[in-house]
Amino acid sequence: MNRKDFEQIYLEYYKPVYAFLLTRCADESLAADLTQETFFKALKSIGQFRGESSLNVWLCGIAKNTLVSHWRRHRREMPMEEPLLAQDSPASAQPSPAVGVEAAEQKLDLHRALHALPEPYREVFWLRVYGELSFADIAALFQKTETWARVTFYRARTKLKEALT
Repeated sequence: MNRKDFEQIYLEYYKPVYAFLLTRCADESLAADLTQETFFKALKSIGQFRGESSLNVWLCGIAKNTLVSHWRRHRREMPMEEPLLAQDSPASAQPSPAVGVEAAEQKLDLHRALHALPEPYREVFWLRVYGELSFADIAALFQKTETWARVTFYRARTKLKEALT
């Protein structure tokens, strides 16, 4: 593979890999750094890509392993909270404090429920909803069938609904 081919891969898959990592770590700077590291690792091991899955699935697998390695190195866990209100939006566009607090509580409840999901439900849910991967791509990532991915996602969604009611 020559440099021009890899540049095309980088241009085509940078945004999906970055979005995948951003949904997992909720830190734009960290996601950007890990995306760069993912493509560096991919470039070093492109000869090992056998084409058994799509390139997107292969890259997301590398990204996932890169993120896990980062967390292990830094002994950090995925953050559970996000900023409650955007600081850069005009005051007139913000909802009343009561509405803002209620929305923030709902977001926090959702994040808690998501993080309480056992594996592989949490992972499959994140990949499908936030990573925007197809069931076929998720199945390939886990080396399972597409039916397994669909059933696991359905069960994850059901568990979230139960936790939120």
